[in-house]
Amino acid sequence: MRAKAIHLARPLVTAIRLPSDSTIDVLKKLVLLLGNLGGFFFSFVLALLYFYHDLTIPAMIAGIYLVAVALVYVYYFRTKQLNRTAFLFSFLLFLELVSQHIALGGFKSSGVVFIWVAASAIMAIITGQSRLAVFWIILFLVATGIFIFAEPFIAASNPMVPESFSNLLFAMNFGFGLTYMILNLFYFMYLLEIARKQADDLLLNILPASVATRLKEGERTIADSFKYASIMFVDIVNFTPISAASTAKEMVMLLSELFSKFDELVEEHNAEKIETIGDSYMVAAGLPVPRSDHAEIIASLALDIQAYLAKGISISGKAINCRIGINSGPLMAGVIGHKRISYNVWGDTVNTASRMESHGIPGQIQISDTTYELIRNNFICEPRGIINVKGKGSMKTYLLMRRVSEPANDGFIGEYINDG
Repeated sequence: MRAKAIHLARPLVTAIRLPSDSTIDVLKKLVLLLGNLGGFFFSFVLALLYFYHDLTIPAMIAGIYLVAVALVYVYYFRTKQLNRTAFLFSFLLFLELVSQHIALGGFKSSGVVFIWVAASAIMAIITGQSRLAVFWIILFLVATGIFIFAEPFIAASNPMVPESFSNLLFAMNFGFGLTYMILNLFYFMYLLEIARKQADDLLLNILPASVATRLKEGERTIADSFKYASIMFVDIVNFTPISAASTAKEMVMLLSELFSKFDELVEEHNAEKIETIGDSYMVAAGLPVPRSDHAEIIASLALDIQAYLAKGISISGKAINCRIGINSGPLMAGVIGHKRISYNVWGDTVNTASRMESHGIPGQIQISDTTYELIRNNFICEPRGIINVKGKGSMKTYLLMRRVSEPANDGFIGEYINDG
């Protein structure tokens, strides 16, 4: 995601960006550096005005502040230390404003220049330093209280600031100052919205939408039981020798292309991708929102995956083939862990689905008798017969061939029937 601010300041982005920076990191740096640059020119204008009105000490204070800010910019571009830079900007601003408040003779004659201390807290908030922001707010309140108490003494040292100039300072400080603070508030809300959107997108990439919503609403333990659901496993045949003969880049590109297409098909069929482990791809239907047609959904998805694979995918000259296994029945599902959380499913139904794949036929879709009974009216299936399934014993299985509405495929695999 590219923010408009980045496009508008591309040369600066190139100069301030680190390889590890996210979009939000760059936006924080932009608002800090550009915001202080605006404050730099504002202080420069004030320095000229002080000099014009023969206010030597305020002019000198402003000049020293400008030099110090310039040095902080040099420090940032050498170190790229964002938080330290923000603190230095805030610290220098606070010192300058305290000095100017005293040098100009208090609240009235200075045009309430001390109001700018709020910018120190804003900088800390923008850069994510909440504790430091609280520190600046408390310091602002304490200093304001001291200045109110000491106002008569400070005003007595008024360097004869013309009233017209004091009024101009007041208009500038409140006009430009409030505008600066409001714009930063809106910008901070914009950063929060970007962060929220990124967090939501990330959450939706690892959790079903309804589960993500429950998690965001504060539900700590998400665990559900389903009376009926369907599970499908897809696994690449001979993956180990294929990967041994291929480079890491080739394998990553293959799996990325393959599973990305699977993801598209899963979304089209309103199923739920559960996880990928190596070359194994796991999908469920009928959860987290129960639905009666879960077996038909998973069967249609399996046939579309089979059709996609039939187009021919290869790596290093070797054709890629897959086994697909499906089972239906009761299972449990929930969110596991607190770090790198995942939505997973477990139960005998899941184990049997895995066995349907591992004991299946390359290029074919093997389904359990339970799934067959649920889809037999809308799909053509061929009995494979009784096969011996590890950990389950003898099981009656079927090969899913096509939808009832589709024409028969002459390439019938009769040699595999009853080969168990």
